[in-house]
Amino acid sequence: MGMAEDVVDDLRQRINKTLDDLRRELAKVRTGRANPALLEGVRVDYYGQMSPLQNVANVTVADPRLIVIKPWEKQMIPVIEKAINAAGLGINAMSDAEIVRVPIPPLTEERRKEYVKVVKHKGEEHKIAIRNERRDAKEMIEEAVKEGDLTEDDGKKAMEKVQAEVDGGVKKVDDIIGGKEKDLMQV
Repeated sequence: MGMAEDVVDDLRQRINKTLDDLRRELAKVRTGRANPALLEGVRVDYYGQMSPLQNVANVTVADPRLIVIKPWEKQMIPVIEKAINAAGLGINAMSDAEIVRVPIPPLTEERRKEYVKVVKHKGEEHKIAIRNERRDAKEMIEEAVKEGDLTEDDGKKAMEKVQAEVDGGVKKVDDIIGGKEKDLMQV
């Protein structure tokens, strides 16, 4: 049953990549606490080249409501401040001679509910991705049975394993989404 095991292992790896992507996506959703991942999508003009913020500065969390950005070159301070304010993250950067401070304002109840909807939508997108992986694995197993590389019984057993992996992946998505919702609704 080597062929079937390869398909199931490949499926497991794809599901794990999907879950990692979901975690990265959700890290960008603001929970009212400072998190450097919030600024991951921010790009700054570094000598005519648009570069990720992390490539031109050190981003740290000073306290639960404040992100501190220390650029490696002082002339980057106004550029970084402008890029963060223009990013549409709902946060306002302030600078002084050495660093850029990004205070994280508390979320309103309405904003929290909006973010919960966004989180649920991202969860659904990732569940669909996992189901698409199931379809691909199913097609590979059916092809192997058709070509005689797998017996009918081995094909059925492999499909059961594929379904178990998919169910586990969808449950993990639900757990990740539930944890993020809990974080969002926590005042």
